[in-house]
Amino acid sequence: MITRRTRFGWLDLLIAAGMAAAAAYFFYRIRLGLNYQWEWGAIPQYLFRYDADAGRYVANVLMDGFAMTVRLSVWATVLATLIGVFMGLMRASHSRFRRLSAAAYVELMRNTPPLVLIFIFYFFIGDQLLPATGLELHLRGQPEAVQRLFALLAAPPGQAAAFVSAVLTLSIFEGAYITEIVRAGIRSIEQGQREAAAALGFSAWQRMRHIILPQAVQRILPPLGGQFISTIKDSAIVSVISVPELTFRGMELMAATYLTFETWITITGLYFILTFGCSAGFQRLEAGLRRRRSGG
Repeated sequence: MITRRTRFGWLDLLIAAGMAAAAAYFFYRIRLGLNYQWEWGAIPQYLFRYDADAGRYVANVLMDGFAMTVRLSVWATVLATLIGVFMGLMRASHSRFRRLSAAAYVELMRNTPPLVLIFIFYFFIGDQLLPATGLELHLRGQPEAVQRLFALLAAPPGQAAAFVSAVLTLSIFEGAYITEIVRAGIRSIEQGQREAAAALGFSAWQRMRHIILPQAVQRILPPLGGQFISTIKDSAIVSVISVPELTFRGMELMAATYLTFETWITITGLYFILTFGCSAGFQRLEAGLRRRRSGG
């Protein structure tokens, strides 16, 4: 095995010096130019608080928002993956109508600002469709244990309309990008394998199910992980419809305490922990898939 020796040249020194100077100037301006009184000691109580009745520490406003972001991202990713796989298969279909229908969906979603979609889905689904289904009234009529379970997996019954609207908006928007990921993965399989499967008598569905998709999935997973991370970051936009995720909770906390920089730096750190953890997990998964393909 050949190891490459890492070199640290003059250009690297100049870049490192420039980064250090920029960081030093940034902190200098914050310390002297902003005339801001830092109060980091106040932040931990908004992460966790001591519940005297329970006799233990429980999540406070920021961690509640963090948990809502996780739930929102997971549900949106699951639904977006289902949409993306279905539309991706249509994009790779031999039918021109299916290809054009899926292409229209992709182009519409990718060329529409997500903020506009948020308001459209919220006012249409949240104000028109969901009240007609009686979802919130049905949830409020359930036993307390069922309501707690729904709140644990999704949102409290009173926030169901906004939560469902946010999940649908994110999933439809992110599904357009997953559609292209799936299409590219399917198209990346060599034409010779399709022809060989057809020569062996496999139908179009059998070729897709037994030959193409198993190989395409291994190529799709890495970019799909990146899209999941994008979904986590894009979830912050649903704060405009008062879904109490991390960004919304941060705005509430900032308005109540005026801890502007402390709040947003803490929120940045929480987002980084979540996205970096997902990135590391997907990197390990990708490495495992590479070892399986290489027979190691």
